[in-house]
Amino acid sequence: MIQVEVVLAWPDRALSCRLQLADGATVGEAVALAALEGTQACPAVAVHGVLAQAIQPLRDGDRVELLRPLLADPKDNRRRRAKAR
Repeated sequence: MIQVEVVLAWPDRALSCRLQLADGATVGEAVALAALEGTQACPAVAVHGVLAQAIQPLRDGDRVELLRPLLADPKDNRRRRAKAR
């Protein structure tokens, strides 16, 4: 058995769920079992900050992070700052 944590964070709060899974469990299985509110709105997943696929196997102690969509395009923000100078 392995233990993992699934996390979904916003600027003002965070949800997390610790799971005990069978060896060989995948990122997708962990996300589905955690069933955190707001999961369906997350377009991507990372393990310890590195982008991951749903089929990626997990190891004991992994932290699965649900990534929310960007609120602003970083390129547009950079352009606005450059014009303001």
